[in-house]
Amino acid sequence: MKIGMILDKEFPPDPRVENEALALVSKGVEVYLFCLHYKGQIEYETYKGINICRYPFNTFLYKSSALAYTVPVYSFFMSKKIKDFIDKQEISHLHIHDIRIAQAVEWSNYKKLPCVLDLHDNFPEIMKFYPHLQKFPGRYLINPDNWKRQEAKFIANADRVISVSPQFKEDLIRRFPSMEHKMVLVPNTISRQFYTNAKIDQRIIERFNSKFVLLYLGDTGLRRGLLTAIRAMPKILKRIPNAQLVIVGSNSSDPILKEACFNLNLGNAVSFEGWQDQRDFPSYIEMSSICLSPLDRNAQHDVAYANKLFQYMGFKKPLLVSNAIAQRDLVNHINCGKIHKEKDSEDFAQKVIEMQQNLEQLIEFGENGFNFVDKEFCWEESQKSLIDMYQKL
Repeated sequence: MKIGMILDKEFPPDPRVENEALALVSKGVEVYLFCLHYKGQIEYETYKGINICRYPFNTFLYKSSALAYTVPVYSFFMSKKIKDFIDKQEISHLHIHDIRIAQAVEWSNYKKLPCVLDLHDNFPEIMKFYPHLQKFPGRYLINPDNWKRQEAKFIANADRVISVSPQFKEDLIRRFPSMEHKMVLVPNTISRQFYTNAKIDQRIIERFNSKFVLLYLGDTGLRRGLLTAIRAMPKILKRIPNAQLVIVGSNSSDPILKEACFNLNLGNAVSFEGWQDQRDFPSYIEMSSICLSPLDRNAQHDVAYANKLFQYMGFKKPLLVSNAIAQRDLVNHINCGKIHKEKDSEDFAQKVIEMQQNLEQLIEFGENGFNFVDKEFCWEESQKSLIDMYQKL
């Protein structure tokens, strides 16, 4: 078996793609990864046993991927590269990472190879919140409903469909009941190595040593709910003067977050760290007091939970998350933190204050989360469904 994974961006990094590929490699499967490069990277190399095949691409064509299901220029050019990849590497099975590149794969799959569609996100729903779809010309050229129709076609044509959370899988089965036999759950989880082999940078620990740190890790787009956390800070600071909101990540909408901090006179009570090397994530988590996922509710956030939740749990940190259904149910089931109402800064602040006043409970939350990740919901366990799927396929 030669599995050809198709990824329409640079690699590394992509934790999910890497975890899935390494799981298959560990079982003796040959994995070839099609990905892109823009900066003259090595075109062919072996990375941790994964055969990386990088194809040159330019930024203009990549940006045209937003029009993949309006004017399919992106899919046309990409399909030629994928066909070359399939032929040169003698691929026997295709594994598509998300729907943006799915049309290109269909066009290039003239051999009718078995195909797995790996849905990292509920893409048609999540794209409704992209900034370029809120303004001209994107709002007129890009139709999320058309992407949803295309997604249905790709699901119908795929041999197996992977989803990342139980809620997402249930949603797919509700939409496509006759295709339930195709649906496979491979959750976004972390390897135990993330916390057992972590190297802690003491400089990061010392920077925030005197603070009660509220940590957010990841993409900072407005739908992630950080405006709720920022607007809660004045009330939090009145009760917890050494509180510090630390944001590790970035997005083009960051000026809006920074303007909100300025208008609230928050000064250095909010620290924008920007994107950091993933090797530093454990250090930021280690120095935190409470870890956050204040997502705004939408069709995507209600059925998926972010990998950051499990990264937090790996270091025994208590969680404060919004009531987006998937993460709400997860935190309630494990009893590893508190839930606040989405977009409600008053409730967010109240929950932070309650948590800070009960440090024994924070320790209990942290232990519960760690035990869940370490014993039930680590990658070493969740990879089994991926391996089993390919053995049957």
